[in-house]
Amino acid sequence: MSDWVRWTLPVAAVAAAASPAYAVVYMSVGAAQKAAFPSATQFVDYDGRSWKAMAGDRLLGLVVLDHVIGKHLYIDYTVAFDTSGRVTKVDILQYRESYGGEVREAGWLAQFVGKTGGSALRVGGDIRNISGATLSSRHLTEGIKRLLGTYGAKGR
Repeated sequence: MSDWVRWTLPVAAVAAAASPAYAVVYMSVGAAQKAAFPSATQFVDYDGRSWKAMAGDRLLGLVVLDHVIGKHLYIDYTVAFDTSGRVTKVDILQYRESYGGEVREAGWLAQFVGKTGGSALRVGGDIRNISGATLSSRHLTEGIKRLLGTYGAKGR
């Protein structure tokens, strides 16, 4: 066995075993749908990544699944819109970074409730930054703004 293999293989094995898994699944899409629209009787697929929340024949709103990059890894989240196109709820479904998970705190996510396509949605402006989670804060904010432009009017 070469010296390189003799020294590298044990180090690689220890590093692989010691690498913690940071991905945390907080909720499923189904759970996020029900949390956003508890009175919905069904969620009808709209376009493969969004669902119309229905109570019988009545449209309650729309739930959209999206992904943004935190610092290096994806953050899976949902945004719920009422029938006027306003954000009613944002939920983080899965967070994969080793730090910055504060973006899933209810107080920070609540900043988006009531926002519309006309809202500024700027970190450091109408959305608070989270120290240590600046990129996650910024990217989630940008993602929600993008979804407002794409889906906000379709919740009607």
